[in-house]
Amino acid sequence: QLQLVESGGGLVQPGGSLRLSCAATGFTLDYYAINWFRQAPGKEREGVSCISRSDRTKYYADSVKGRFTISRDNAKNTVYLQMNSLKPEDTAVYYCNALGSGHDYWGQGTQVTVSS
Repeated sequence: QLQLVESGGGLVQPGGSLRLSCAATGFTLDYYAINWFRQAPGKEREGVSCISRSDRTKYYADSVKGRFTISRDNAKNTVYLQMNSLKPEDTAVYYCNALGSGHDYWGQGTQVTVSS
């Protein structure tokens, strides 16, 4: 079965950190660009970060630049999103997306809540 599974979300206080994981089963992430999106209640889904197939290019939305870091561990077939200095406005469901070779895979999402 081909699927992406996100994990690592949870409740954290402002200024805290979380690391989200996006693990693939049934296919190899090496051949895909990986995107992280998020959607807050009542808002449209927005792109947060992406990493190219070759890992040469990484993109961050202005709202997370300097706080979030995307990385890939090919041996574990997993992509990570390290999130530091979290703010209440980072509260959202975070989704990972694998795009390439004519395929477009999505995970089910993981909830991140930043609150005191």
